[in-house]
Amino acid sequence: MAVDRSSSHIRSEVVDLIPALRSFARRFHRTSTDVDDLVQETLLRGLANIDKFQPGTSLKSWLFTIMRNTFCTKFGLAKREVIGLGEGISPQPSVQAPQEWSVRARELEKAFSQLPAHYRQALDIVLIQGESYEVAAQRCDCPLGTIKSRVNRARIQLATQLGENI
Repeated sequence: MAVDRSSSHIRSEVVDLIPALRSFARRFHRTSTDVDDLVQETLLRGLANIDKFQPGTSLKSWLFTIMRNTFCTKFGLAKREVIGLGEGISPQPSVQAPQEWSVRARELEKAFSQLPAHYRQALDIVLIQGESYEVAAQRCDCPLGTIKSRVNRARIQLATQLGENI
């Protein structure tokens, strides 16, 4: 029966040490939820192993050691865990519906047809046919800088008509 009284006395001392445990846990964690979890885990392990506590020694030091060891164990496990590499839906690329593409293509075609003829010709040669600016300048019989300006201005007008930011 003396063991039961000693055990209940130790349990009441454990309850009295909870504020000190919370204070010590703040050295390991910043958030209050993590602090609470660490204190709870320490109390759980301490009470589960109360029979291993040697009366006459410091209960506070014993619980602090349990807390430190609990933190170190969980920290070591967390370093080895790989988070987010499971096969989920997020790594799969998203593709817009084909209806969106056809609508955007019609919008582009309409905006392209509204460009002045010399802009359309410059865009057609450089962007659609894939020719160089030099080839486009020869075909349009104008200086190289003029072709570059026409392509740039046509691109800006198209973007504006399509509601895009440049």
